[in-house]
Amino acid sequence: MGQWFNLLVCALIVLKAQAGFNVSITYVENAVAKGAVCLDGSPPAYHFDKGFGAGINNWLVHIDGGAWCNNVEDCSKRRDSSYGSSKHMVKEANFTGILSNEQKFNPDFYDWNRVRVRYCDGASFTGDVEAVNPETNLHFRGARVFEAVMEDLLAKGMKNAQNAILTGCSAGGLTSILHCDNFRALFPVDTRVKCFADAGYFVNAKDVSGESHIEEFYKQVVALHGSAKHLPASCTSRLSPGLCFFPENVAGQIKTPLFIINSAYDSWQISNILVPEDADPKGAWSSCKVDIKTCSSTQLQTMQGFRVQFLNALAGLGNSSSRGMFVDSCYTHCRTDYQETWFSADSPVLDKTPIAKAVGDWYYDRSPFQKIDCPYPCNPLPESCF
Repeated sequence: MGQWFNLLVCALIVLKAQAGFNVSITYVENAVAKGAVCLDGSPPAYHFDKGFGAGINNWLVHIDGGAWCNNVEDCSKRRDSSYGSSKHMVKEANFTGILSNEQKFNPDFYDWNRVRVRYCDGASFTGDVEAVNPETNLHFRGARVFEAVMEDLLAKGMKNAQNAILTGCSAGGLTSILHCDNFRALFPVDTRVKCFADAGYFVNAKDVSGESHIEEFYKQVVALHGSAKHLPASCTSRLSPGLCFFPENVAGQIKTPLFIINSAYDSWQISNILVPEDADPKGAWSSCKVDIKTCSSTQLQTMQGFRVQFLNALAGLGNSSSRGMFVDSCYTHCRTDYQETWFSADSPVLDKTPIAKAVGDWYYDRSPFQKIDCPYPCNPLPESCF
């Protein structure tokens, strides 16, 4: 713990002066011939920073987030943005947090090969529809994109990995759950392969008006993108495909070790699952959704009920030692790719342990970690929690 404390102090001193570093984009041009393309038909892309030293044969693949599109109109908007076209993506991406190449910021994975995969399909890389409507030019090919990117990385050395991680934030976190066993299958049995999902454990909860908004939304996403055949068969064999987009229905059957990093009051889920705009036409929740500190006692009570639903859904993960969890009471969304929340003196902690140490200890089998924080606002929380 002394070494970790010293690293935390060092990280705090230099955090504001060190905002990560930029990594150039790589386009997977040969994926186009396979039909593995973004929504607009452009090639998929990623950013890759090579490993060094002891980490030269270790690989961490991080999937970007960015929600989903459930109809032609919404997907058409994405098609003309960086979330649906590599033509609109920035040429360089910032690597920080779990993607940092400095030990003081990323103690366990700094010297690994680190990859940031750009999200451009709108269905957590599960779609696969052959037909393309010439009027919309929408390509629903996310599953092919995932496969093509992995093939490209394997050819660049990932096939020789001694250790490998699939992780992601938000919709990318959901990707790391849904594709976890597929990722494991890419490597020999003696490769240590595990998955982390950051803010990707989306739950099937009714909104404040009593409607099943997110369930219907996911049903539409899966139908539009033709995702059913690329969702875990262990789920689709017993439930309708739309329900298999919810981690609570698939996580228990995943064979690969899996770690969940999530807030029980995830700000995206509160704003879009519990209180979507249609469920709050008068805007009574507008201030509360932006700042939990402004919520009324009645709104907080409703959010406590959501926390209970989240924890009940989390039970689907199981309590095997191959499962890890860091579930705090922050009001935020995504932590691993931000330095302040991944590893700094202001990082959220559970049992005096920051996220980076909890994840690293679990990955390397130094110690298990399955911790759930008490309900908000029972503990003083760092500013990075809001």
